[in-house]
Amino acid sequence: MSDKKIVALQSALYSAADALRAKMDANDYKDYLLGIIFYKYLSDQELYLIADLKEKPNISLKQAQELFESEPNLYKQVKSKLGYSIVSEDTFTNMINKIAQENFKISDLEMAIHKISNDNQQLAGLFQDVRLDSPRLGPTAIKRAATIAQVLQTLAPLEIVKTKGDTLGDAYEYLIGQFASEVGKKSGEFYTPQKISELLTKLALIDQDPDKKLSVYDPAMGSGSLLLNFKKYFAAPEKVAYYGQEINISTFNLAKMNMILHGVSYEQPHLHNGDTLEKDWPPQNFNAVVMNPPYSLKWSADNEYLKDPRFKQFGVLAPKSKADYAFLLHGFYHLKDNGTLAIVLPTGVLFRQAAEGKIRKQLLEMGAIDAVIELPVNLFYNTTIPTVVLVLKKKKQNRDVMFIDASREFQKEKKQNYLREKDIQHILTTYRKHENIDGYAHLASFDEIKDNGFNLNLHRYVDTFETQEDINLSDLAGELKEVDQQINAKQTELVGLLKKYHSKDAKTMKGLNDIIEELERELK
Repeated sequence: MSDKKIVALQSALYSAADALRAKMDANDYKDYLLGIIFYKYLSDQELYLIADLKEKPNISLKQAQELFESEPNLYKQVKSKLGYSIVSEDTFTNMINKIAQENFKISDLEMAIHKISNDNQQLAGLFQDVRLDSPRLGPTAIKRAATIAQVLQTLAPLEIVKTKGDTLGDAYEYLIGQFASEVGKKSGEFYTPQKISELLTKLALIDQDPDKKLSVYDPAMGSGSLLLNFKKYFAAPEKVAYYGQEINISTFNLAKMNMILHGVSYEQPHLHNGDTLEKDWPPQNFNAVVMNPPYSLKWSADNEYLKDPRFKQFGVLAPKSKADYAFLLHGFYHLKDNGTLAIVLPTGVLFRQAAEGKIRKQLLEMGAIDAVIELPVNLFYNTTIPTVVLVLKKKKQNRDVMFIDASREFQKEKKQNYLREKDIQHILTTYRKHENIDGYAHLASFDEIKDNGFNLNLHRYVDTFETQEDINLSDLAGELKEVDQQINAKQTELVGLLKKYHSKDAKTMKGLNDIIEELERELK
């Protein structure tokens, strides 16, 4: 599928939200739209399979629906092949038929998705946030039906099954990113922006053998966007085993949908709904652990955790008010000996003392911390605080630490900053080489770090001070005087035009606007 078609698909999916925007904010209508797109995908996939089973692969969805209605028992064959089935009266296409015949009721769709969840264990709970009885859709059942019918009709013409590769999954991912952007701090935590996901993934893959199987784990997976990047960037994506945990059930269900739409197995125990810190999961270790956990989260820090294998060797726990190191140690514990952990955390983890200082010191003495990469501010939808990527390994040959100051390389768009591809490549190339670059990177020895009291504040190691060019004060004074004279002349001209303003002459008005624009430029 061409880039234009991909963009068109993304745009069409997002425009389906128009029927909902006036009724609720993005944090609410995202659940309806993402759920209904997923429902259409499941339904269309089934109808196309039925067409194939009857050796009629080129028929339309409408024709496949008619075929299904004539042989309703086909759903048994569907279930054996897809692992789920939807009866003919509950398909998306049948809902569109009902709308065309003006006999669609909101209860039709409500009962359909209820049956889909109940009859197919692997889909259980995935539609729980599609609350079709909600008054936000309309004050009456008829109004709610009209709202949802508009969404269904907008999506109906879209081909979302017979698309190339991960086109649909990527379009779905695009939607998730758009919603995260819209809702910002309210729910931005469910999504890690793609460029940051790409950076973490590629950092974790640097020492991995593409000819071997790869196991990856995200203990705070959100919508699964970070995990899914391994499908894009690992040379043998079919060899990747995905594991993820998420505490929020709605976000967990979103991750399951996202995985399915990207063609990734989602069956347990690969994805788990649970509290990563309170109860350890899973029981195995991984080649790569990637994480963008909630920053400075409160947790219990109960003394019982000093007996937990994840934390006990450090003798102290992350403070109750800041679970950053609890997440880090959880991820580190689940690394294989040849594994890599890439985690985003607030910059405070580099220099805060007390328990965090003790944990940091021990990690450095173990040679576990391989790199500190400071990111630009304002990359995330849910926070503007400065962040850093820490890269950890279990079996390093030395205790050096690579420091990279990537905080000044980014693209600014409106209120948000973005990493560019060249920024990511600069980080990765520098990390691979482990070489000093003036004003950007420094390979610090353990002794140097020890002399700094195990404080990892990047600016102790990377000199980012820029010498200023000498200014000729005489020349500057002359320039200021000339600008001042120009402004005075324009002001005099402006006063003259204002005196003539009562004539409302078009030529006068144009001159007035030109003078104002020139003044604005001068003042800038």
